[in-house]
Amino acid sequence: MEGSDVADAVGDMKISEGGDAAPTFDWMPAGKKPMADGEYDVIVMGTGFTECLLSGLLCTIGMKVLVVDRNNYYGGESASLNLTNLYKKMRGGETPPPEFFTGLGNAKDRDFNIDLIPKFIMAHGNLVKILLHTKVTRYLDFKSIDGSFVVKGGKVNKVPATPKEALASSLMGMFEKRRFRNFLIYMNEYDPKVPSTFKGYDLNVMTAAELYTAYGLDTYTQEFIGHTMALFVNEDYLSKPAIGLINALQLYSISLQSYGSSPYIYPLYGLGGLPESFSRLAAIHGGTFMLNRSVDEILFDSDGVAWGIRGGDEVAKGTMFIGDPSYFPKEKVRATGKVVRTICICTSLPPNLGDAMSAQIIIPGPQVNKINDIYVMCLSKDLEVCAGNVVVCIVSTKVDNLDAADPFAELAPGLALLGTIKEKFDSIQDSYEPIDSGLSDRCFISKTYDGSSHFQSAAEDVLDMYERVTGTPLDMSMEAKIPQPGDY
Repeated sequence: MEGSDVADAVGDMKISEGGDAAPTFDWMPAGKKPMADGEYDVIVMGTGFTECLLSGLLCTIGMKVLVVDRNNYYGGESASLNLTNLYKKMRGGETPPPEFFTGLGNAKDRDFNIDLIPKFIMAHGNLVKILLHTKVTRYLDFKSIDGSFVVKGGKVNKVPATPKEALASSLMGMFEKRRFRNFLIYMNEYDPKVPSTFKGYDLNVMTAAELYTAYGLDTYTQEFIGHTMALFVNEDYLSKPAIGLINALQLYSISLQSYGSSPYIYPLYGLGGLPESFSRLAAIHGGTFMLNRSVDEILFDSDGVAWGIRGGDEVAKGTMFIGDPSYFPKEKVRATGKVVRTICICTSLPPNLGDAMSAQIIIPGPQVNKINDIYVMCLSKDLEVCAGNVVVCIVSTKVDNLDAADPFAELAPGLALLGTIKEKFDSIQDSYEPIDSGLSDRCFISKTYDGSSHFQSAAEDVLDMYERVTGTPLDMSMEAKIPQPGDY
């Protein structure tokens, strides 16, 4: 979303600024006053990707929604920031000195939209269906990512995703190529409604590891299939039914066929356009937004059921409460680890990407003696996220050793792939997930974004939370195809 579009989006929003006589309520605690209109069906805390998607979806089905955010910008941890705001956030609120900009070739804020949580979108994945369900795509312009790559022995290689590419790939020897080609043919032809495509395998019983063995695939071939095509973040999937592997590979395959160069798409001007667009959608349907508004506590009744929120001397009442883990009491969530990310502003893209001006590079964990994969997201002026004289490369992973003195050392194999780094910003984030479903206490808590460079798990979280909040699954039956200009 371009700057003027963002301004229009914000201008459309219903913002409570006072001026009218405040309504009175029997439930209002003594000495307190209503926050905005006072009573809502749903109160959403935070304007991150998950929270804004849910607020937009719930407003479109007629729910009265209040969205509050402690920040003075939309997006929370999934925002896209210019250089000044990025520097302030990552350097303890300090203002960048003039030499910071001159060192980047006299960089200007207006040329940069850098993601805090970098992720690509699978072209035929669930997130695209959510975008289409709400018609939010009318507010966004997308572009396909130029390439998907995998690291073997420290070298970057293109991920083969078709039988033809498999035979041309340098990742495998001649005999392994033919085994891989046969596996891809089986994957593409498999249809759960056509028993003749099963080839005698019951994929609901057979594990992924057993299916690999049946096709004689070696360990490394299994690694890049599972990690860079099926997008599993570790080896846990190997012991699970093979149908999950095949479904993930078919999604990758059909997404790749849509755009040709890779299975991923990305919104121009950064991922921050996603929460901004869903905020606009919610506002159009009557949602109320309050930025720069803290939530000091969530209010519970004697049975432990949430009924309201308090910020200063203002209180709002609701029947359901949605938010990221940082807004809820610690006893409502459990820790799931830590994610480290390094945002690098470089002079050029990594070598061995060919003509690609944007790319995802995955280093399978086993390649570098890690449990969790390392992701390298490469972006350029082509996607309107930076000036033309530099590129943005973001390296991320889930931390294996939580007791390590330097958790950022786990990013070293990814950073080693990059060219000259002009500036870099490190961040480490504790990750959490809810302990309960929210059905009993009315607290519906999102999961912290993982260390991957794609939206698969985040989209699943949105769908799961939507069904728990509404009691009905979101209709995902539409074809996942991003509209082109003139379709609306």
